[in-house]
Amino acid sequence: MSIYEKSVNEYLEVAASKSPTPGGGSVSAVVATNAAAMVCMVANLTLGKKGYDEVQGLAQEVVDACTRIIAELKALTAKDMAAFDIFMQAWRLPADSDAEKTAKDAAMEKAAQNASQVPLDICKQCLEIVKLAAKLAPVGNKGAISDVGVGAYVGRAALKACMLSVDINLPSIKTESFKNMLVAERARLFTEAEEFELRALADVKKRL
Repeated sequence: MSIYEKSVNEYLEVAASKSPTPGGGSVSAVVATNAAAMVCMVANLTLGKKGYDEVQGLAQEVVDACTRIIAELKALTAKDMAAFDIFMQAWRLPADSDAEKTAKDAAMEKAAQNASQVPLDICKQCLEIVKLAAKLAPVGNKGAISDVGVGAYVGRAALKACMLSVDINLPSIKTESFKNMLVAERARLFTEAEEFELRALADVKKRL
């Protein structure tokens, strides 16, 4: 069963248990869906609202984009949980002979890369949420504009939290080109998320 099919209380019970999944990456993805939902809500409250005739197209774009992001984050949550299982399967492989050691090393490298790529993809979706918040903040329904700020704050926080699931795997990755890509993407995502969060919050605060 997808964790999104559980009640909130059921989800929290599993997350707080000894079960290693959902872990940090998956939990960050769930948090990010809430950020997207807040931005989407304000966009929906802008649609058909008197006085916002000129931004109907933009509001619809934001609704559509947030809906896609939520669906993608749900899929990535499942992938993140599966990535942990794949990593543990590789870790449990025998390494008694040279052939087994070689096979295990290859499996561990592949699993570590996958366990890093999935949370990185979650982080990219988080950045898109913050960008959408910045896009909507100047023009969205003023009566709910604070919730665009919530989306920006929570989206960036989810990104920073999820990146820890990338960071923890870096020491296990032996392929330098892949590791360098992760480090570069980390820097880019952090920089852009801060930029768009500040932009979104500046407009939100002007309109409170």
